[in-house]
Amino acid sequence: MSGTTLTTAHQTSCTPSRAARELGLKRSEFDLAVHLGRIRTVPDEGGGGHRVPLTELERLRAQDGFPDALRSAVRTVGTTEGAALLEVPPTRFTRLAKLGLLVPVRFYLNRYRTVVWMYLADELRQFAADDTNAPLLTGRTPPHLRTQLGDGVDLRARNWRGRHLGFLLRQADGPWQRAGAVAALLDPVQIAELVPDPYERAHLNRFRPGPPAHGAPGSPAAELAARIMTADDPDEIGWLRADLAQAIVEAREHRPAPRPAAHRTTTTPASPERCRGLLGWLRRRDVRGV
Repeated sequence: MSGTTLTTAHQTSCTPSRAARELGLKRSEFDLAVHLGRIRTVPDEGGGGHRVPLTELERLRAQDGFPDALRSAVRTVGTTEGAALLEVPPTRFTRLAKLGLLVPVRFYLNRYRTVVWMYLADELRQFAADDTNAPLLTGRTPPHLRTQLGDGVDLRARNWRGRHLGFLLRQADGPWQRAGAVAALLDPVQIAELVPDPYERAHLNRFRPGPPAHGAPGSPAAELAARIMTADDPDEIGWLRADLAQAIVEAREHRPAPRPAAHRTTTTPASPERCRGLLGWLRRRDVRGV
C-alpha cells in the first residue's frame, strides 16, 4: 500500500482508544461492543489491528439515546446482580446458565482463580420479559432439566466459545484468518490430524488467536483460560473439525500456504575424456575379475 493511500485511510478512521473516548465508553465497554458487532471496525493496513471509521462514530452518535443507550447495551452483570434482574435466587440463576439458557458474554478469573461468568444485562431483561420463560423462573425445575443437571451438564464455557467464535469470524479478513478462528477452539492434536502438512499447519497457526489475556503466559490463570477456550464436548469438537476442514479447503484455493524454495543441485556433465577413462577402468576391472 502506498504512503498516500495509508495516510488517507488514517484520516478517515481512528484508533480504538480515540473511538472509545469519542463514544463515552470505557475501553472494556468499547471492546465488548466491537465483540458483539455493535461497533464496526476495519483492518489497520499500516500496522495490524483494527481501526474505527469516522463514519461509524457519526452513525453511533446519531442514534436515539446516545450515549446512554450504547453504554446500556454493553452493560454486564455477574451471577448475583443477574439473579436480581431475573428476580430469582443466585442458585437458580446458576442452574439456568449451566443448562445453556443464559449465555455468558465474557469471563474473568478472581483472585482465587475461580471463573466468574458475566452476562449482558439487556439479554437477561429480555429473558425475564418472555412469558414462555416464566415456568423456568418460578416453581420446580422441569424433570428433564433436573436430569441434565444431575448428570453434571454445564454449557457455560461451550456457549461462551460459540459466542467468541462469532467475534473471531467477524474480525477475520480472509480465508486463512477464518480457518485460524475455527482452529482457535481446537486442541493442537485435533489440528494436526486435520492439517498434517507441517507448512500448512505453521501458516494456519499464524492466524490462530489465543485465548483472552488472563495472567502471564504459562501462569495457572493463563492455562485455565486456555482450557476454557478449547472445545471439550464431542459434539462441539465434531462440528468444529468439519468447519475447519472446509475452511482449510477454501484457504488453499484462495492462496496455498508458503513453502521453502526447493533446493536444486546442478550437476556438471562429465567430459568425454573422463567418460572414456572411466569406461577403460571398468573394462580392465572386468578382465582382472576384480
